[in-house]
Amino acid sequence: MHSISQVEGSFVDVEGRYVIVVGRFNHHVVDSLVEGAVDSLTRHGIDAGAIDIVHVPGAWEIPLAVKRVLEVARPDAVIALGAVIRGGTPHFEHVAGECNSALSRLQLEFDTPVANGVLTVNSIEQAIERAGTKAGNKGIEAAMAAMEMVSLLRCFGDEASQESDS
Repeated sequence: MHSISQVEGSFVDVEGRYVIVVGRFNHHVVDSLVEGAVDSLTRHGIDAGAIDIVHVPGAWEIPLAVKRVLEVARPDAVIALGAVIRGGTPHFEHVAGECNSALSRLQLEFDTPVANGVLTVNSIEQAIERAGTKAGNKGIEAAMAAMEMVSLLRCFGDEASQESDS
């Protein structure tokens, strides 16, 4: 009988370079996300010198900065953090949807984890809840996802990245 093999990442083999790309808009919420992400990375053994933070105006600008970071810095993972809060216009749907779609495409294009910690919420209260109060801290969750994916991809070796380099 054939046994089912399972592969998953851990939080042990996570060394490397991490870049956090942060949208400053709604900074009163986003600052807590950044603190949570940095704290999570350093608690898991990532040296503070291996963490870079790139600031952009808002969520709309995050994907372009992530793309440039992936092209130039070639980190082990990128963590995107920001907050898009619904208003009375369709602007929310456009910004949130395009940001999410672009981040997903970039991680596939560059074969590098891009953790999405961009909050898309209906109110400032919901944003505050997800930035470290009732609903946890989505910056911590994004950092944990980034580290787990770095570890998981290492389970498959460097063959994929070597193929894309040739």
